[in-house]
Amino acid sequence: MTKLVFKDLKEFSTCEGKALPPGEWVTITQEMINDFAKATLDFQWIHVDVEKARQQSPFKKPVAHGFMSVSLLSKMLGDLPEVKSVKMGVNYGLNNVRFPNAVLVDSKLRLNGKVTAIETYAENGVKVTCHCSVEIEGADKPACVAEFISLMFE
Repeated sequence: MTKLVFKDLKEFSTCEGKALPPGEWVTITQEMINDFAKATLDFQWIHVDVEKARQQSPFKKPVAHGFMSVSLLSKMLGDLPEVKSVKMGVNYGLNNVRFPNAVLVDSKLRLNGKVTAIETYAENGVKVTCHCSVEIEGADKPACVAEFISLMFE
């Protein structure tokens, strides 16, 4: 993975309209799925009951929660650009979230993203909008497609 490093938000603003390098692959384990179920209180059997999934699911394996893919966007995006002068970043929101493909346990995911907009926000920050597609290794359709909006402050 090629991490982009910038000294400040002004230098980072040159990313507007550009694709980010592909992210590192993240393997989705059953332990991660179980932990997400505990955090969200979503214990639907298609996620956490390995034997029932093997017997009754059309996928024959447990499936990660769709919102787990969205939750990984913060980490995946945070791994790609680094702005040395930034003291704090926060999630601002999401637009147009879709889950075109199921994420089976042991799947590998990575981010393909593009910085679509960088706007001034308050006196010392920017609002960054990224188009994100969470790729599943070997699959035709992504796990998640979303417009992710974050704030960065110097």
